[in-house]
Amino acid sequence: MKVKVQWIIDGFLEVEAASNEAAEALVDEKLRRFIIENSDLTEVLGATAIQGHAVTKGQEN
Repeated sequence: MKVKVQWIIDGFLEVEAASNEAAEALVDEKLRRFIIENSDLTEVLGATAIQGHAVTKGQEN
């Protein structure tokens, strides 16, 4: 029997940056590099999206 499994990875990464946009760009570049270096994420595990946004102090969940 084939069963589809949906999975979510959630986390925080702190970076030094001049703005939220700059922080998002830094993390975006790190994640893209990680995906390229770990192709199993897309080829075997079926990852189709990674999403994030900068969170300033006081906005954490």
